[in-house]
Formats: sequence, C-alpha cells, structure tokens
Amino acid sequence: MDHEEIAVTLRELGAATLGESGARSMPPRIRPVWPGAVVAGPAYPVRCTAGDNLAIHVAVARAPAGSVLVVDVGDVPARGYWGEVLTTGALSRGLAGLVIDGGVRDVAALERLAFPVFSRMVALPGATKSSRGTVGVDTEVAGVRVSWGDWVVGDVDGVVVVPGSDLEATIAAGQKRAAGELGYFSALREGATTLELLGLDASLVDEGGAPI
Repeated sequence: MDHEEIAVTLRELGAATLGESGARSMPPRIRPVWPGAVVAGPAYPVRCTAGDNLAIHVAVARAPAGSVLVVDVGDVPARGYWGEVLTTGALSRGLAGLVIDGGVRDVAALERLAFPVFSRMVALPGATKSSRGTVGVDTEVAGVRVSWGDWVVGDVDGVVVVPGSDLEATIAAGQKRAAGELGYFSALREGATTLELLGLDASLVDEGGAPI
C-alpha cells in the first residue's frame, strides 16, 4: 500500500480498534479539540523546551507533507503552543495534523480550517520562541515513544501510535478484529449475549433476587 492507502486504512480501522491490535495508546488526556477531528499519517516527532514553541515553528517548516506533528512540551503544558498562525502555515505546507501533550488556542479557527488537532488542553498564555528543541528525533510524548517512521491515528476515541516496524502486523490484526466484531454485531441482533460470544464466566458475579 502507498501512504494514502495506509492512511485511509488506518482511519477506517480507528484508534480504538488499533489500540487493541498492537498500537501504543496515548492517555485519555489527549483529545480532539474540535468535534469530528480525524487524522492518520506518518509521525514527525518534536520536543520543545518547556514554555517555548520554537521547535514547533521549525517542524512546520521542515516536516514532509502529509506528516502529523507529535509534540512534547515538557512540564509546562498550560501554554498556547499552537494556534491559527501555525495552522495556516501547516496547511500551506501540506501537513496532516497535530498531536501535542500541551495546550493550544484559537480553537474556533482550527475547526473552521478543518485542521485536525489533538491536545492535552486549551490554554490562552503564549509561548516564547527562543529556546532549544529537537525535530525529527525520537522522543516521548504523553508517555509514548514516537519515532520518525511511526504512524499516528487520532479520532473521537483518542490517539494511538503504530510503530513503523509493526505497521503491517497491526493493520492485519486490526482488520481481523474488525471482521470479528461484525460477526458479533450480527449475533447480538439475533439474541446472543456478550457472555456467550466472549466466553465470559458469569459465575464470578454475585446475583441478587428478582425485584418485587
């Protein structure tokens, strides 16, 4: 598959299915900042000095088209590290989206521009632009290791990182899981229970008497 076919396949499988199929799940604090945001693309890792977003500006200028910036901002998350200006630049460079373990702002503009952003929070205070950082270098974001060559997928359920070395296996496992769930849906509509389908041991749960 080429990059666009991979991206379409990953978007269709979704973060939840991929997270159960070998992808690395980011913590629940990383959420879409506007309803309906969906992204799938090659990860471009970025590390900022806390409180400073110079590395993000460099990443927007340097990252290959189609990339998703995946950004660590250190221990000062409550800054507006990203907003409408960077979004406009990112769109002009053909970038696919942003995942950041920190704050963003100008949310209405991000939604209007349909640029997928997944962040820890929305924050008003700005960031400086004068400190060291890294771009395109392996880093850790929200506790998840991210390398150039990995893929990142984000949707309403959250964000996952698919290691580049495991991409084919993760897609295959995700497709198998998705196909199995289709069978579950059909069986459930016909009256089966999840206890039966998943082989669960109901005897572990104490039951009370019927209500009067």
